[in-house]
Amino acid sequence: MKLLSVAIPCYNSENYMRKCVDSLLVGGEDVEIVIVDDGSVKDRTAEIADEYQRRYPTIVKAVHQENGGHGAAVNTGIQNATGLYFKVVDSDDWVKKEAYLQVLDTLREMAGGAPSLDMLVCNFVYEKEGEKRKKVMHYRHILPEGRMVSWEDCHRFMKGHYILMHSVIFRTKLLKECGLQLPEHTFYVDNLYVFEPLPFVKNMYYLDVNLYRYYIGREDQSVNEEVMISRIDQQLKVNKIMIDYLVDRKPEIMKNKRLYQYMFNYLEIITTVSSVLLIRSDTEEGLEKKKELWKYLKSKDRKLFLRMRNGLLGYAMNLPGRGGRKISVGGYKICQKIFKFN
Repeated sequence: MKLLSVAIPCYNSENYMRKCVDSLLVGGEDVEIVIVDDGSVKDRTAEIADEYQRRYPTIVKAVHQENGGHGAAVNTGIQNATGLYFKVVDSDDWVKKEAYLQVLDTLREMAGGAPSLDMLVCNFVYEKEGEKRKKVMHYRHILPEGRMVSWEDCHRFMKGHYILMHSVIFRTKLLKECGLQLPEHTFYVDNLYVFEPLPFVKNMYYLDVNLYRYYIGREDQSVNEEVMISRIDQQLKVNKIMIDYLVDRKPEIMKNKRLYQYMFNYLEIITTVSSVLLIRSDTEEGLEKKKELWKYLKSKDRKLFLRMRNGLLGYAMNLPGRGGRKISVGGYKICQKIFKFN
């Protein structure tokens, strides 16, 4: 069995996928690289995936499928993974060699131990086009370092500090057993990927290294703000799935207060992003969709709604009138500068 399976969802990625794959090949035979060609037809993505499989038959597996979107590609990666642990690396991102080797050393030490390691967390770096100073998202002062911990051992997560897809490596069997199935033809499903498995995570380990390099800068990138507004219905779909998940599992999740607090905070920030994008759309339709989103939350769980609506972010996102909406957007822009998102 391989130590780590890495899925690379690819869709018309010929211009940058080699940098991603080459950064992962450094792991050698301990790593299985699953390149998922998600119905690429406009370029040589499929050829490049097959080329890597021919050159590294014991390391690289090329999987071709009809286009189903990022979620479908991640699902396929999980299905084809044979490694003990699993990570997703998007085709325009890459990993840093020194940190990558440290991660593999840590996983080797943890493999087969008792209790099982469910989730390894590392830092990631925003590789934002045009910015010389790179923003590092770390988890110091939140997750204890250098030992296996549970949710009870974690300190309080601050606003803007969340465990994103770039940060995590899950135990593969956990992902398969928790029933994770990301929706097809939907962007922003990475939020579900780092949300739905969490109630099944009992033991985690924080390794304070800057592993993942998250590239931001392409105009067509899904996290580009204009692109996000144009795809707002997909953001709302993911947001509502997250609401449903937390509400449906609330009695179970609330048994662990630190876990519930974290999942509430994460849902709160996703709902805030949805709300401010709808405000930024500057249309009557957008404002109606924002009302409908909060109404949906209220219909699913009134207590959850009141807690979120009366919080600082909920209050800021629902200020009345055009002046109130300007204040909401102003606060959002400040957060953009601080946390370097979008």
